[in-house]
Amino acid sequence: MNETINFESRIPYYIQLMDILKEKVQLGNWVPGDQIPGEQDLCELYGVSRTVVRQALRELELEGVINRRKGKGTFISLPKISEGLAQKLTGFYQDMVERGLKPVTKVLHQNVSPSNEKVARFLNIKPGEKVIDILRLRFINEEPIQLVTTYIPFEICPALASVDLTNRSLYEYLEKEGGVLIVKGRRYIEAVLANESEAALLGIERGAPLVMLDSISFSENGQPIEYYHALHRGDRSRFEVELFRSRESATKTMGFGQDFSDTPQISKEDVSK
Repeated sequence: MNETINFESRIPYYIQLMDILKEKVQLGNWVPGDQIPGEQDLCELYGVSRTVVRQALRELELEGVINRRKGKGTFISLPKISEGLAQKLTGFYQDMVERGLKPVTKVLHQNVSPSNEKVARFLNIKPGEKVIDILRLRFINEEPIQLVTTYIPFEICPALASVDLTNRSLYEYLEKEGGVLIVKGRRYIEAVLANESEAALLGIERGAPLVMLDSISFSENGQPIEYYHALHRGDRSRFEVELFRSRESATKTMGFGQDFSDTPQISKEDVSK
């Protein structure tokens, strides 16, 4: 294990310091929740300036390796949970299982209710038509990670209203039991702040950062199947997106650049309703 800064190297000192500190985490010398030495202590330990230390810590905080608490110090963070929901047509449950994690769902309510104007517009139904309204709190390792509200037209799968989704994928049920296959969708990602009730459910402070994911999903014939509004803890989640650069012909062949011109648009006003 490297414990010193190589002052003859062309590698910037702050990057060397970052590597040293990250290696301590990787080797288990520091574990999540541990407090690390303060800025002045790190300066003395590694013979670098406070500017170098501050830059290294700032970069480590951006990477999610540490979190700095005002007036308390700097601590090793829990590793963030990577999600592919921004690019894959999978649900949270299936996505977590594929990553070797065991998600647990607490269903807060599962009702059949008349749709409001916003939900009806996204699902291409008339206001007042019945929808299955499901509010779920999702856990990983007994820690609340995601709060999601899902709306599905009742006529699409009436039996869903009474299905226990505690340890089951909604998408799996729709496909295998309901004969409903989701083939495309449009998702919107935005940074928001937790209100009082969201913070209480997710075990965070009011005003803490959340990643909001809004989605409309469609069947093979273009019918909207689902609208959901999900809130992910910003301190515990990150999204992975795989990008491609290709010629226009290749793009068409691979199915990118689908026309969403007829897709209902989610606006700022919609989010606040």
